Amino acid sequence: MLTSLLDNDFYKITMQNAVIKRFPYAHARYAFINRGEHDFPEGFGAALRREVDQMAELRLNDEEKRYLETTCPYLDPTYLDFLAGFHYNPSEVIIEQQGSDLSVIIEGPWYRTILWEVPLMALISELWYRVRGVTITPEADALIEQRAQEKIELYRRLGLKIAEFGTRRRFSFDVHDRVVGALGHYGGEAFSGTSNVLLAMRHGVKPIGTHAHEWFMFHGARFGFKMANSLALEHWVDVYRGDLGIALTDTFTSKAFYDSFDKKFAKLFDGVRHDSGDPFEFASQTIEHYERLGINPLSKTIIFSDALTPERVERIQAFCQDRIGMAFGIGTNFTNDVGVEPMNMVIKMVEARPEGQGWLPVIKLSDVAEKNTGDPEMIALAKRVLSLSCKNP
Repeated sequence: MLTSLLDNDFYKITMQNAVIKRFPYAHARYAFINRGEHDFPEGFGAALRREVDQMAELRLNDEEKRYLETTCPYLDPTYLDFLAGFHYNPSEVIIEQQGSDLSVIIEGPWYRTILWEVPLMALISELWYRVRGVTITPEADALIEQRAQEKIELYRRLGLKIAEFGTRRRFSFDVHDRVVGALGHYGGEAFSGTSNVLLAMRHGVKPIGTHAHEWFMFHGARFGFKMANSLALEHWVDVYRGDLGIALTDTFTSKAFYDSFDKKFAKLFDGVRHDSGDPFEFASQTIEHYERLGINPLSKTIIFSDALTPERVERIQAFCQDRIGMAFGIGTNFTNDVGVEPMNMVIKMVEARPEGQGWLPVIKLSDVAEKNTGDPEMIALAKRVLSLSCKNP
């Protein structure tokens, strides 16, 4: 089902480069979390195992390497040479199925295992429909491009910048490919790009992404919760020197993030990404933080990326208009809007082994309790260390 090493989200590549530069000896362990409590049919685990084993054959080809060299000058030649020699090791992925329950564990060197999450989720999503014999109707199939066109033309009329973030929970690669093609064709300046590197290359649009929660989660395990945000941002700046300047805020709650996001970081980073919690509260919090630091919020950008629909985007725009810059990353509503139930699942880092240390649990302490992941005792410890209330956040 997967045909290219670049059928992955861009932030995985940018983080892999940073991990190689800063933490080459670290190990990581990830786990599949079935938030939607979906039932997996008999034989699903075996089908997923076959697809994972086939990923060992994927290699970066010369055209793909040239594309990264041209499009992403902040990825240095040594990293691109590494990526050209990289291949997936399927033994790093342990898949077990007990009845309708699926377990997926990924374990190995962090610089290698970091690439598994997104393509594995894409495979799980597409196989979940295929193995159960779920198809989209001919009528829905005929409307795929039209629906994407209608959405991006609405955003274009509103004067917004929209990126596509839907690799992980797509209905299929074919639908994903057609949606990005339509967005690129009809979106004009409104369509800023896609998180999927292969489709960015295929359709001549910008690959979009910086870092994800695991970057901060690892720093929490390695350096402690008090220093996690500051050092995660510092190490990112050390690697990218001003490029890729959107910071993710909610790994240990946005409140804790803004305690660390001082004037240095607020000026260095182009903006922040919202991924959980009330977007209007988050926008107000962000605007107030910039104003408190003497920074004009209109010189900065919030990337909203949490469960967005056209109606939700319009409300956020009305709230933020002329107050702060904004853009939107839309995932499932683009790539799995075909009349079937999208999956609710994640794959998250659950443990890390920094150099010279044993395995340590990692946590994500989101702006909404439902998105918390990790050991409950460690979550409670993080709340005490970060002076957060028992209620989350």
